[in-house]
Amino acid sequence: MSYLKVGASALAIGIGFIGLVRADEGMWTPDQLPAIADDLRETGLELDPAALTDLTGFPMGAVISLGGCTASFVSDEGLVVTNHHCARGSVQYNSTEENNYLADGFLAAANTDELPAAPGTRVYVTVQVDDVTDQIRSGIDGEMSGEEVFAAIDAAEKALVAACEEQAGHRCQVASFYGGLQYKLIDRLEIRDVRIVYAPGDNIGKYGGDIDNWMWPRHTGDFAFYRAYVGPDGLPADHSDANVPFAPEHVLKVSAGGLDEGDFVMAAGYPGSTQRYTRLAEVKHTFDWQYPTFETLLARWIEAIETAAPKGSDARLKYEARLAGLNNYMKNLGGQISGARRVNLVERRAAREAALNEWIAADGAREKFAATLVEVDALTEEGAQAQQTNWVYNNATRPQLLSAAQRLYRLARERQKPNTERESGYQERDMTFFREGMQAIDRRYDPVVDKAEWMLFIEDYMTADDNVRVEAFDRALDLPRDWDPEKVSKILDRFYDRSELDDVETRLALMEADPDQFERSRDPFIKLAVALYDHEMALENAAKDRAGRMAELRPDYMRAIIDWQESQGFAAYPDANSTLRVTYGTVLGGSPQDGLRYDPFTTLEGLAAKATGEAPFDAPERQLDVIEAGDYGSYALEGLGSVPVNFLSNLDSTGGNSGSPTLNANGELVGLLFDGTIESVNSDWDFDPRTTRTIHVDSRYMLWVMEKVDGAQRLIDEMEIVTED
Repeated sequence: MSYLKVGASALAIGIGFIGLVRADEGMWTPDQLPAIADDLRETGLELDPAALTDLTGFPMGAVISLGGCTASFVSDEGLVVTNHHCARGSVQYNSTEENNYLADGFLAAANTDELPAAPGTRVYVTVQVDDVTDQIRSGIDGEMSGEEVFAAIDAAEKALVAACEEQAGHRCQVASFYGGLQYKLIDRLEIRDVRIVYAPGDNIGKYGGDIDNWMWPRHTGDFAFYRAYVGPDGLPADHSDANVPFAPEHVLKVSAGGLDEGDFVMAAGYPGSTQRYTRLAEVKHTFDWQYPTFETLLARWIEAIETAAPKGSDARLKYEARLAGLNNYMKNLGGQISGARRVNLVERRAAREAALNEWIAADGAREKFAATLVEVDALTEEGAQAQQTNWVYNNATRPQLLSAAQRLYRLARERQKPNTERESGYQERDMTFFREGMQAIDRRYDPVVDKAEWMLFIEDYMTADDNVRVEAFDRALDLPRDWDPEKVSKILDRFYDRSELDDVETRLALMEADPDQFERSRDPFIKLAVALYDHEMALENAAKDRAGRMAELRPDYMRAIIDWQESQGFAAYPDANSTLRVTYGTVLGGSPQDGLRYDPFTTLEGLAAKATGEAPFDAPERQLDVIEAGDYGSYALEGLGSVPVNFLSNLDSTGGNSGSPTLNANGELVGLLFDGTIESVNSDWDFDPRTTRTIHVDSRYMLWVMEKVDGAQRLIDEMEIVTED
């Protein structure tokens, strides 16, 4: 279940605390930490827990978001450390067959040699968080339709964001907590000029590849460095040679002394999403249909890309990031499915709902909760059915140039409205991202590969039940009634041969076009986008209606969960939602199943033992030579007799936590969180203290690689390195 033992204090929405029993579960919002201060201290924290609530103080002021990963400042010259896999898209973006930085690594000899990160890369510095629940929910009444509720919440959020973004260089968001029971306005400084400084080659940063992904023991140097730049006036600015490194108010010291087994660790980061409060109906839909269906598709999708983009080709370079993401997700899904069976997730969720129902039935004053649960379950089933119905159509509309055409046509339609009334993603505040997205296609698109993907998706679409086919799609493509690969291939060839959307200047020019220009266009992808517009809008409006109805129901459901758990002496923490959280515990190995033991550290010697000379175990010869020579420098762990490479902890984490700084009791950087074990991935749904373990790259290994292997002494000198007293 999703709770921790707590006692009496209060949060803004009335959640009580008593004394924490278990430190390993919970992705805590910073404002909750004073309420669990005793356990933080007992677990080993030396800092004042109250200091962790100050987002502009130390150490939280050094923790930043990359909009999908976490990172942290490690020098007053704007140097940012994050995971290699978080920066790998930027390395790939800058790679060519002649300069393959993915294979060879990249190290800027000086600031002037640093390369622009991939378009859309940002550094977000959270500066303030305010509760805005009343402002969001005040415009909702019980007579509204789902679409009206959605629109009211959306309008309130846009108004708050617009006011917040009157500050130059800020990017703000409204986040929902506890299913909409609470809303917070998050004010973030948005740094737009981000440059890649150093990334080891894949033979260090991705060592073990997909074979070792989610596995232990692990020997991956999953770290890389960006630098954040601002204009000469200190404000965020677009990329320019005149820009200067950003000077953060707080930076993390990097520990060369590191950790030992049992030591306190915590991570501050931006975990993406968890589903620990979902209803049984959603759990069944996800694990009986959604995950198995997607897992099967992913295997075929990966094969289609690898066949169309041979190793070593420019096309493969363009699709490396996508392949890595698809492989990662496929392995994750396999772990989720097997993990759900192992912990009896469906049975556990059913038991929790039965206990909740019993508590509700015990008091007539709680009768309203019973009615809410019936409606929540019915709406969940409705959403699941819609997903299944639209599955093959949504996949069949994935091609990159079609997606670009749909976005551009939607932009033309939205530009006819006042800016405040436009759909999110199409307002003036979004245009920089929009433009960068159109530019980024060039380094991530190949027509042969894109067509291979589209053929795969259309085959699934055309061989599915007739009732899921969309007439507008069939008519616009002139698809035959039955699957005919030769005929479909010729149809798709005409799209790629006759379209001009593969030209970046064409795409950028269309950002200023009016709807009638699209409606007169003879470009096949644009014609298809126009033909699908009404159907796409119908799907969107139906989704908004469901979201609006759930926005009325789910807060009452979460209120029931909170009150029920509080009655038993437990408190709920909110599901992850890409906002700043703190998780803490200790360096800890484990035994996820009978007869299997995980030691807490891996070593250089273990890394060398895996080396085969072939990817993904193609450790650099210079690295193996230094290991063979026993040259540990000052980075060895005495009890280990070697340099620790990766370590395990019992921290509670999920996707989005990648790159999170792992801090010791004094708030010093001792590593980077980058993965979980295969037994842990199911913790997104149900936390199991025996099996949940998080994997970190040790700061001692990072420094050892930088000094002994890649010659990045310039960066070591730039950071403040500390050792044990």
